[in-house]
Amino acid sequence: MVMNRAEKATLQLRAVDVLCMLKETRTYDELATRTGLPAGDLNRYVNGHVLPSADRARTVVEDVGREALAAELDARIGLDSEGYVDTSGAVFDQPFLDLVAPVVAETFEFGRPDLVLTAATDGITLSSALARYYGVPCAYAKKRKETAVEEFIEARQRLDSGIELTYYLPTSAIEGGQSVLVVDDLIRSGETQELLLEIVESADATVAGVFALIAAGTAGIDRARARTDAPVDALTTV
Repeated sequence: MVMNRAEKATLQLRAVDVLCMLKETRTYDELATRTGLPAGDLNRYVNGHVLPSADRARTVVEDVGREALAAELDARIGLDSEGYVDTSGAVFDQPFLDLVAPVVAETFEFGRPDLVLTAATDGITLSSALARYYGVPCAYAKKRKETAVEEFIEARQRLDSGIELTYYLPTSAIEGGQSVLVVDDLIRSGETQELLLEIVESADATVAGVFALIAAGTAGIDRARARTDAPVDALTTV
């Protein structure tokens, strides 16, 4: 994608952040082998003496960052004996999510969004990181109506368990024609993502993509892909 100066600088800084994370467990020679960049240059990047070029920054983010962050995410995931996933090790760490944002933007085939949409509450920190990286607003659908808001877009679904799940988004939070990236920390059944996609459709907006940090199995990914032609993906799968 074509970047303006601010986007270029952000990419360069995030590449340095990725290198600093990798340097915690590697020598410069090992980092050079991993990245294909000279050890001396890596030393200058990590120590803040100079920024990598945009091309080198993209190489770090695309070729190294996605794999490294997926491995880091795997190490942070908790999984109990019944298969429930604990994402708190990632969603409570904003600096880590700030590293994820450029990797998502540069390595996944999502269109550039005008809005990032998630469901409260665990997806909020991730959506904030992505919205900040893209320089666009983020919006949160909630299970309850805000008292002071008069008009909502409502999406409702009866789950297999018989429970009815409803999400509300103020109509002022989304505009027709906007390109919307739907995000969440975890995609399991795909029910939440389906409701968010319904909100996007009800607003006459378009879907830039559906992204989750973690996919618990493939059922949720498959369900979301059946609902939209936009790319649907996750950083890692458990």
